[in-house]
Amino acid sequence: MIRLLVGLGNPGPEYEATRHNAGFWWIDEVARQLKASLVPERSYYGLVARVNRPTGPIWLLEPMTFMNLSGKSVAALARFFKIAPEEILVAHDELDLMPGQMKMKLGGGHAGHNGLKDIHAQLGSADYWRLRLGIGHPGVKAEVVNYVLRKPPLEQRDAIDKSIEQSLSALDSVLSGDMERAMMKIHAKPPRPKPPKPAPDAQETPS
Repeated sequence: MIRLLVGLGNPGPEYEATRHNAGFWWIDEVARQLKASLVPERSYYGLVARVNRPTGPIWLLEPMTFMNLSGKSVAALARFFKIAPEEILVAHDELDLMPGQMKMKLGGGHAGHNGLKDIHAQLGSADYWRLRLGIGHPGVKAEVVNYVLRKPPLEQRDAIDKSIEQSLSALDSVLSGDMERAMMKIHAKPPRPKPPKPAPDAQETPS
């Protein structure tokens, strides 16, 4: 069962709408859906909300440590409430997926993502869940830092927002621990529009 939902990003209004903050955008929507309010908690170096459910409390967290120290915040909360890595889901921006695409998985590498890198180090484990929100890739490795710290154009932001909206349909499954069902909903492709019906052939008449 998932007990801690984390969204990664950088604090401050200048970063609010940048691609690197896609994890914050996700947690903001989750908080709205669960009618929860994120408030500053100095003990956990972040914005935190507690949601009481029949199975026990769920925690929402946006680290306010800047991306490369995200693990400091995640580990502080997880240790205090004795939350195991496999009970944590981290939502983050993903260069290897196009805007509008998303994937969920358990464990794996950090692929150079500074937030995941620090979470790995602070938890001492890679065995936590990740929700990878596609932001696309600039095409050149040297451009990555500038790219993630810039605002996406409107059509890309719309695509990311739609994927976040789709992911919320899996939230109940995530919180109840039915990760297989959650992944089916998250990985489902939107239905293709049906092709128009061909017009009936005009009847041939003998000449």
